[in-house]
This record gives sequence, structure tokens and C-alpha cells, in this order.
Amino acid sequence: MTKVFFKNKPAVAGALIILVMALFALSAPLSGYQPDEVDIGSYLLAPNAQHIMGTDLLGRDLFSRMAYGARISLLVGIVSVGISVAIGIFFGAIAGYYGGKIDMLIMRFVDIMLCFPSIFLILALVALFEPGIMIIMAVIGVTGWMGISRLVRAEILSLKEREFVLAARACGVSNARIITRHLIPNAAGPVLVSATLGVAAAILVESSLSFLGIGVQPPTPSWGNILMDAKASLGAAWWLTLFPGVAIFITVLGYNLLGEGLRDILLPRK
Repeated sequence: MTKVFFKNKPAVAGALIILVMALFALSAPLSGYQPDEVDIGSYLLAPNAQHIMGTDLLGRDLFSRMAYGARISLLVGIVSVGISVAIGIFFGAIAGYYGGKIDMLIMRFVDIMLCFPSIFLILALVALFEPGIMIIMAVIGVTGWMGISRLVRAEILSLKEREFVLAARACGVSNARIITRHLIPNAAGPVLVSATLGVAAAILVESSLSFLGIGVQPPTPSWGNILMDAKASLGAAWWLTLFPGVAIFITVLGYNLLGEGLRDILLPRK
């Protein structure tokens, strides 16, 4: 599998991009500045030797804010997708394995959830709670599991009549053990691909919410609220929009490349 992965150029390129962004997030303390450290005398400085990405309207070091913001954006993406995967696997596995009325009820609930545009559903849920990192992760997670549940259901439907499942039933293995030990691991390929692509989507959603002012709240930096702060000096400080915009683009591109590469590896087209 390792050799196949390294032969897949999109997967390798995506993994390298994600690794670079992770190292960038870990490099935050190297800037020598705190992300909320205000220095009015150094406001709107262009990139220079002291501030390699420049400063914002409050004189805060942009490199520090970008690096700490990378931690937030990557954390929100990974945790929210983890929540989506857990919920999607639970409902998809139950629907696919038991079938009948249980399958019908779960799938009709999924259809109802899919009828609501996800961004409006997210906005409605965020409006009910005080915006914050935990709320954003939970909201993105509980609104993004429907596609994964359908994938898992389809895989379980094709796997549950295989010989190894029939043998497990004949040996008296419980339904819960068959689902968790035999079926879900064999359905992991499509879920992994969907989860990888889902991280990119979650980062975009978090950045959009933060840009609108209802996501991660200042002074905690995220790429979205850095872009929001940059609106006030759009014509005078190009670096305030360039660096967070490029960071979002590169990170999303990395996860999409990795997801497409994993799809070619794990789900080869016949």
C-alpha cells in the first residue's frame, strides 16, 4: 500500500501540502510574538525582516496570527469531520445491516436533513448558541454526516451477505460485533476518502463563518477572521488578504488532492 501511495502523485502532493501546513502551525512560537500582542506604533507594516508577513491595523504580527490561526482551522476541520464520521457510520451501519423499517426511517431522516441547505442550517444553529470554537466544530459535525451515512449504508448492504458475515452469524457472533469488527472495517475505504475531502469543506465553512463574524471570535485568530479584519485596510495593506487567502486555498487544495489520490488508490475504477 505504501508503494502504491507514493506512486500516486496527487496523493503525495496533497500529503506534502498538509504536512507543510501542520509544520507551519507548529512554528507559531518561533515568531517571537503573541497573536494578540498589540503594538500601535507598528501598525500596517509591510513584510520586513522583523515581521516577515507584516502587521495588521493593531500592530499585531501577522505571521504569529497566521500560524496560530492554522492551528484553529486545522483543528476545526479535523474534529468536525471526526464528529460527522462517527454519526454517519453509526446511522449508516444500522440502516444497512438491519434494513426494513429501520433502514426506511433512517434514510427518510437523512433525506429530510439533505433538504435543508447546509449553510443555512449551520447559520441557524450558530445563531442559537454563543459563537466559539467548540460550537463551530459541533455544528459543522452534526450538519455534515448525511453523505457518509449513505456511503456506509451502501457498503454494508453489499457486505452483509458475504461469506465471512454468514460464517460469523453461524458461530453465534452478536450483531453488534459483526457490525463493529467485520463490516465497518471493510467499509473504511470510501469513508476515509469522504472524510479527507470533508476536512477541506469544513475548513472553508469555518473560514466563511469567521469572516462573517459568527465563527471563531477575536482575539482568537483564525484565517477567516484575519480576512474579516483586513476589510478595513483592503486598499492599503495587500498582505492582510494575500496570506490568509493563499493559506486557505493551499490547505483546501492539499486535502482535495489527498482525497482524490486516496480515491484512486482505495477505490480503483474498473
